[in-house]
Amino acid sequence: MPDTQLTKEYNVSQELLASSMGSGSLPVLATPAVAAFFENAAMELAAKFLSEGQTTVGSKITIEHLAPTAPGCKVTVTAKLEAQENRLFRFQLEAKDNAGVIATGTHERVSVKSERFLEKANARKDTVTA
Repeated sequence: MPDTQLTKEYNVSQELLASSMGSGSLPVLATPAVAAFFENAAMELAAKFLSEGQTTVGSKITIEHLAPTAPGCKVTVTAKLEAQENRLFRFQLEAKDNAGVIATGTHERVSVKSERFLEKANARKDTVTA
């Protein structure tokens, strides 16, 4: 059975700041960037449990952004697979900088057949609703 925990490191660059992303006015790590870090780590961890032609898509995420992180800092993100029920994967998430925990959260991902999922997405382009 694959490992149920994955840790990744990210550098806080200019484009990841709230002032650059438009989610805030200060030059600190943006909450949407933290969400992307969390989703990326969970996606990579879930991939270890999938068959050929499958991927996962995010369906739910909660984040508690607890502390600011300055540009140039390193952020370490840990995703722990708490449960897998059929197609649903549930994760506990934590992000730390050199001073300690900056964010925690939970995340759910659902496994899908990549080709079929893209077909469904593309079919929505031509749908007109009143």
